[in-house]
Amino acid sequence: MTDNPEEPLIANIQSTEGDQHDGSHDVEHAHESRGGTQHISPPGLFIWLLTFSAGISGLLFGYDTGVISATLVSIGTSLSHRPLTSLDKSVITSCTSLFALLALPFASALADDRGRKRVVLFADTLFIIGALCQAASRTVEVMVIGRSVVGIAIGAASFVTPLYIAELAPATHRGRLVTMNIVFITLGQVVAYVVGWIFGTYGSPETTGWRWMVGLGAVPAVCQVVILLWMPESPRWLVKDGRSQEAREVIAKIAAGDDAQDPSARREVDAVLKSIEIEVREEATAMRLGGAGAGYANGNAVNAWMEAMRELIRVRRNRRALAIACLLQGLQQLCGFNSLMYFSATIFTMVGFSEPTLTSLVVAVTNFAFTLVALVLIDRVGRRRILLWSLPFMIAGLVLAGYGFSFIELPDSEISSPSTTGGQGGAVIILASIMIYVAGYAIGLGNVPWMQSELFSLNVRSVGSGVATATNWSANFVIGLTFLPLMEALSPSWTFVLYAVICAVGYGLIWTVYPETAGLSLEDAATLLEADDWGVR
Repeated sequence: MTDNPEEPLIANIQSTEGDQHDGSHDVEHAHESRGGTQHISPPGLFIWLLTFSAGISGLLFGYDTGVISATLVSIGTSLSHRPLTSLDKSVITSCTSLFALLALPFASALADDRGRKRVVLFADTLFIIGALCQAASRTVEVMVIGRSVVGIAIGAASFVTPLYIAELAPATHRGRLVTMNIVFITLGQVVAYVVGWIFGTYGSPETTGWRWMVGLGAVPAVCQVVILLWMPESPRWLVKDGRSQEAREVIAKIAAGDDAQDPSARREVDAVLKSIEIEVREEATAMRLGGAGAGYANGNAVNAWMEAMRELIRVRRNRRALAIACLLQGLQQLCGFNSLMYFSATIFTMVGFSEPTLTSLVVAVTNFAFTLVALVLIDRVGRRRILLWSLPFMIAGLVLAGYGFSFIELPDSEISSPSTTGGQGGAVIILASIMIYVAGYAIGLGNVPWMQSELFSLNVRSVGSGVATATNWSANFVIGLTFLPLMEALSPSWTFVLYAVICAVGYGLIWTVYPETAGLSLEDAATLLEADDWGVR
């Protein structure tokens, strides 16, 4: 884009020569602008408030994925008047991921047609309905319905919230602000385990305790509806919708705050707005010349989504962006992390811990604490480098967990039943190894994939992010449905070794094709994939 006022950033990245490296030089160059070193001021109060209001979706995401762990060990016989089998637990868990996946095409089309904020509000409504349905359920089937409704909400929110934050955030702080959404997710998981432990220990077991656990998921959704009504729409979507003046006002609040009338601040706002307008205009022209503009011209959201899908596949840099985003999102789930979130209490019951939900809280706190570390590092170290540093710790933790399970003798019946022999040393090894694995995940793979919107140009950003998030939920569904059966078929040791092998393959692919995007504007980052080396050199 020859008129892009931030084009020197592209030149800085693409001029880096030499052997393949881990991306640290890219980060340094990305912080240079217009021929000099740019002073990076901290995000203003307004952008933090925006991030907080949107991040409540992450809290809901984390709560609803975390609370099922304590719920599964607390239900007893209160659903369908019988104990839950491994199949019951797998279906109750995996239906959330399945319906999150099914919701994504509709959420993606709706986000392009009606805006990012409206999709978040729609998801909040479903969070409330799903939480109340779960709390009132008397049978396994009704519980599955409630979890499925929550799944639709999670699918929509998990896709649109990081997109919404990324399109609002200043380039120099985008990684940190998108990571805030992950902080909220991990905080939601911690809250879920605390609530699960409180109601599991002090509530009425098998009657009302677990119902409070799932029902309380409606509270953050109500709060978000109230707060988000006062928040603006994404300026990039506003420009795309022909509302540039509204977009200017939003950019001014984000970039300038109280100094909006300062001449230099106005120039900065004009530069950002011009950059967005140029990209929108050039992409609209490209789509029109390619015959891809009819859906937008007719105002048909479904046709527009299909045209954007064709554009996503036809253009080389879009295909590459999709490949990388799907790789990261798939790896985030196929590494097995959410098997710990869904079944951690079941695992710790299996290996002999007397307070499995409380033990699971240790894992959730580790995840939260190291996500805070990622919050500090993500824009300084860079996305690529932080992945290449953290994945070896995940692999080591998984292999060590497999070793620890070799000391545990499990029953021949249900894999989720308590172990038949003590194996206290093995239990300690498993807990320590899981904490190492979770720490590595939280620093890198737990948050970097959600930077996916950086890779896509504006005309396919919503659709591309939706497809990548669909990959996440497809893999999530597979993990949720197969984890306990794999433990029974392969043994726990080999199941964790399998996840380690997947992480090792992912490491090689990331080293090969994932470029550094830290510090670049969304418009500049999308151009990296034009290079023959995918922008990694």
